[in-house]
Amino acid sequence: KGRILALQESGPLPYELDGELGTVGPFDFRGTLEGALTAHTKYDAAADELHAVAYYPTWDHVRHLMIDRTGRVAHTQRVPVADAPMMHDFALTGKYVVIIDLPVTFDPAAAQAGAVVPYAWNDRHPMRVGLLPRGGGATRWFQIDPVFHSHTLNAYDQGDSVVVEFTAMPAPFFVAGRGNGGPGALGTPTLERWTVDPRAGRVRSERIDDLPQEFPRVNELFVSRRHRFAYTASAGAMWRAYETVDGVPPDEHFSNHLVKHDMARGRREVHRLPAGAAAGEPVFVPRRGSRDEDDGYVLSYVHDPDRGASDLVILSAQDFTGRPLARVELPGRVPLGFHGSWVAQL
Repeated sequence: KGRILALQESGPLPYELDGELGTVGPFDFRGTLEGALTAHTKYDAAADELHAVAYYPTWDHVRHLMIDRTGRVAHTQRVPVADAPMMHDFALTGKYVVIIDLPVTFDPAAAQAGAVVPYAWNDRHPMRVGLLPRGGGATRWFQIDPVFHSHTLNAYDQGDSVVVEFTAMPAPFFVAGRGNGGPGALGTPTLERWTVDPRAGRVRSERIDDLPQEFPRVNELFVSRRHRFAYTASAGAMWRAYETVDGVPPDEHFSNHLVKHDMARGRREVHRLPAGAAAGEPVFVPRRGSRDEDDGYVLSYVHDPDRGASDLVILSAQDFTGRPLARVELPGRVPLGFHGSWVAQL
């Protein structure tokens, strides 16, 4: 039996929801989860494993967790880190867990003052990307130029190298209005790529697309494998999310279009929604019986300013710029910036 879980990083246990999204209660994976989980798990469909990298303000490490098909934490490995960094997201390949050590660290003074997000930019904390072998072993770290990494699209092995694709904003960067950000703290999120070469001991950085965009997603069957297609929501002023009390950016900081990327051809398609609409995270749903990576649907919550509520908009992924296949009018507003997953059945 599957379970629907609402996730939160840096402390609280996941909360289980019923089929009507009512609260069942905290869930600790049958007593095997000791402490925090993460807001962004990665499911490897080929291995039938759920992975997480968890952090907590008082830990001197982060934890890689692997949850097996029985719904229990089957493997835990502690990875030492300094300064209690924020690790909102990570990546997974066939060989490695990719750990992203940001120069955004726990701020005890902010926590004591009651800050909702007690983390701040820390110039003294070097930014690193780490490769932790999935089978266990030591993490190998590579220092890189700092950015504010927000969300990972996907990662995969390419020979001896590792490719990581993600969205990021310029560094330095304010977190909840704190830190030594200065004028460079304001910026738009863009789609980026790291290629980690363990043999050479270096990381090559490149920009995939400079269009402002966030919330990158792939066909989930391709998590940890090389993908061709990616989906994002255009969102220019996402940094303002970190100035708000609840961390949810206002609708006006999103735009009215969704983006499909073809990585093989280096092209993008843009689906434009009505003026004034604001589109959230796109979620890809494979068509039943599909064989092609992009044979399916793209779902997104879209705020309709005329109704003052959200619509669930359904696009054909292979006719991305065409008219929506369906639009479901919801009775209220779904805050943009929230993540979600498609659950075919429990």
